[in-house]
Amino acid sequence: MADITKNYRVEGMTCGHCEKSVQEEIGEILGVTDVQASHETGAVSVSGAGFTDEQIAEAVEEAGYSLK
Repeated sequence: MADITKNYRVEGMTCGHCEKSVQEEIGEILGVTDVQASHETGAVSVSGAGFTDEQIAEAVEEAGYSLK
């Protein structure tokens, strides 16, 4: 399966610690190879293969935030 990159909007990130929390939770998902979060734009870019939008939403919620 080829790697893809998907972009998400996350509500509630306000600092670098927020970014790190989101990146760590999403990074634990099987198949995710790279995560880049920005509290300034509220954007999260996820690369990899075999992950679902539902898994991303659950990981973001586990970190204490929500997808827009």
